[in-house]
Parts: sequence; structure tokens; C-alpha cells
Amino acid sequence: MHKPYFLNHGIDKKSRYSRERLIQRLHTQGIKSQNVLEVMRITPRHLFVDSALSDHAYTNHALPIGQGQTLSQPYIVARMTEALLSQGTIDSVLEVGTGCGYQTAILAQLVGKVYSVERIKSLSEKAHKRLNYLGIDNAQLHYSDGQWGWAKDAPYQGIMVTAAPVKIPHALLEQLAIGGCLIIPVGPPNQQVLMKIIRNRIHYEQYQLDDVSFVPLRQGLN
Repeated sequence: MHKPYFLNHGIDKKSRYSRERLIQRLHTQGIKSQNVLEVMRITPRHLFVDSALSDHAYTNHALPIGQGQTLSQPYIVARMTEALLSQGTIDSVLEVGTGCGYQTAILAQLVGKVYSVERIKSLSEKAHKRLNYLGIDNAQLHYSDGQWGWAKDAPYQGIMVTAAPVKIPHALLEQLAIGGCLIIPVGPPNQQVLMKIIRNRIHYEQYQLDDVSFVPLRQGLN
């Protein structure tokens, strides 16, 4: 696990208490990985949302980040991260949907390298600034249509998708390494399921994890 230096970055005593309480709640809800819980504890979620929402940063709620997009609730971030890492040590991860960069920051502290794509340019640029500010240097961000993944650096041992397609994009399956793990919400609004896909040498193993609610995975650039 990478060791960051931003544990109490710009956070007051009240918010530190809220952060610790959130981590306790995640543990109670079933998050077992101590590495995931520790990274969630030390990562300053309040820096990834508008200052007007910073008081809500350590509640277990999704928060708006602009452009019709949201920052997932902490439980979902932890759940997806834990599921991705359940296959063991991961050197390279593709994240589809950088958003505000919070999930990127979580992953960057737990894997060797993160490649993240975002179709909304303003979000990608802001996320890049946040990650640079926090000294996270093993995340490579790209302004690109996420349905096509990022073939240049494929295959990936892990792929995480933070928006829901109706069907799993074929390009993402192709860019998953043998033995790799894809975590992705799939389905139309109000009928989405979080899926875990493992690629072996013959086929793809599919597991349903949870009923979820994500913004749709949209096509094209904005």
C-alpha cells in the first residue's frame, strides 16, 4: 500500500470525528479489508467536492460533482475497491469514469498504477489538479470515451467502471488480462446490478454482487 501524507489535510476536529465514524460504519456494513478501510480513512474526501458540500463529505451519501455526475457514496467506493482487490495484488488498473478523482485516489494507494479515462473534459482537468495537489503520481488520466477503455496500456489486471452501461462494453472485456477482475454496474436505471467478472483462459466468470444505482455510462466526449 502506498503511503500518502495527507491524513489531516485541511480538516478540522469535527470532520476528523466524522471521518472516523464513517469508517466504523463501513466496517459494520461488511467492509473487511483493513487496507481499504485505512485508505478510506486517510483520503480527504472533502477536497474532491465543492466547498459548499464539504460538511457532508464524511457522510455515507453520494454527492453531486457537476455535469450531472456524482461522487459515489463511501460504502460503494469501498465495496467496489474491496471486490476488485479480492483477486490479490494488482499492478495495473483501468478506471472508467474519473469523475472528481476520489476513486482514482483510493485505487492509486492500493495498486501499482491507475489509468483513468473520463469523457467530460472539465471533470478530468479538475481531477488531475486534485491528484497533483495531493502528490499522487501513479495515476495517469486521459480525456477519452470510456466505452472504448484505454487500449494503449492494456491488458489490465483490474478494471473498475463507475457508471452503468446497459450491456458490458466488449472493449473492456478484451482489455482485461487473463486472471483479471472487472467490477462494473450493469443495467438500465432502477434495474442495475454490480457485477464481478473474472477472465480465465476459456471464458468469463460472472458474479452478481449487489443491487446498485449509478449514473448511465454515456458515449462520446463532452
